Amino acid sequence: MGISQQSRGTRLASFELTDFPQPNGREEEWRFTPIADLADLFAGDLKAEVVTQVQGPTGVGVSVETVGLDHPRIGAVPAPTDRLAAAAWAASESATLVTIGGTDTTQPTVVRVIGSQSERPTPSAAQLTIDAKPNSRGLVLLEHTGLARLNQSVEINLGDGADLTVVTVCDWTTGSVHAASHRVRLNKDAHLRHVVVMMGGSLVRITPHIELAGEGASLDALGINVTDSGQHHEAQLFVDHAARNCRSRATYKGALLAAGAHSVWIGDVLIRAAAEGTDTYEENRNLVLAKGAHADSVPNLEIETGQIEGAGHASATGRFDEEQLFYLESRGIPKELARSMVVHAFFAELIARIGQADIAAALTAAVDAKLDQGRAEPA
Repeated sequence: MGISQQSRGTRLASFELTDFPQPNGREEEWRFTPIADLADLFAGDLKAEVVTQVQGPTGVGVSVETVGLDHPRIGAVPAPTDRLAAAAWAASESATLVTIGGTDTTQPTVVRVIGSQSERPTPSAAQLTIDAKPNSRGLVLLEHTGLARLNQSVEINLGDGADLTVVTVCDWTTGSVHAASHRVRLNKDAHLRHVVVMMGGSLVRITPHIELAGEGASLDALGINVTDSGQHHEAQLFVDHAARNCRSRATYKGALLAAGAHSVWIGDVLIRAAAEGTDTYEENRNLVLAKGAHADSVPNLEIETGQIEGAGHASATGRFDEEQLFYLESRGIPKELARSMVVHAFFAELIARIGQADIAAALTAAVDAKLDQGRAEPA
């Protein structure tokens, strides 16, 4: 049986778990995913074992509360489009609601999701909603640490004119499995900088679904994965241009350090018939540092109107440049340091685009630490 092809504009969207059958791995959205390793996260009776802590700046219009799923600001974004996302919603009994109402972009609101201390963590679910009020400005850092088997639902809603940066860092302990649905709505003239960083865990699958629903909305989607032996890091991005005169840029980069490392990037962009004046571009770059590492990269672009400013995509996967390594070694730089310098340069421009110096410095240090741990041989 072949893989079914379906427009992203017509894919089923529902909050009801029963609307989604159990996937078999042959569906387009699952064909690169080791779904057997996610089997216990597809159920709707997951527990709330992980701990969510929020540390935010005070006096700048940030509030945090725990609310029921019937709260009017919960579920005000696109509905889930796969069974994992629907299961996370169905299993959650409450949501952590972070409201951004001020204009401080210097101090981040830090959301820490902490796994259990158990060696065999219980499959769990968590619901987080970030609501940016009209004309607000904010910065949210979402950190994941510890050991967990987590199915997570993250909602991000930007009011008219809001400007928000959300940085997600997955630095789980080895053995962790993390599936996260990021469902986002941008209203009129809103701007979102959405950053995903995957370094830890054994299996991490992030699926950002970002709808540009208001005229003049703008998106910068950035992604980094540093993937070692035995790790599967996957990002499936869907950018839905549903309104006029919107702009989106997506740039994801990955480094695969050793044999057995696997990364997946799917980039779907839909320009609907009503989205005249769209300007969009997406790219994925992968650097393979060892034989036996593998990167899957699939950009997709659907255009339903010819009245656009521009649309394009690019994808490239290449092995480590031995000429660069030789050049640095010939000038007295040790091999391992030279390799780290090349990879550091590969990520540097992307990290700088996050726009917040402290977070950029912390990510640079984390990437360098991960590279230092790698035992990759040249490809």
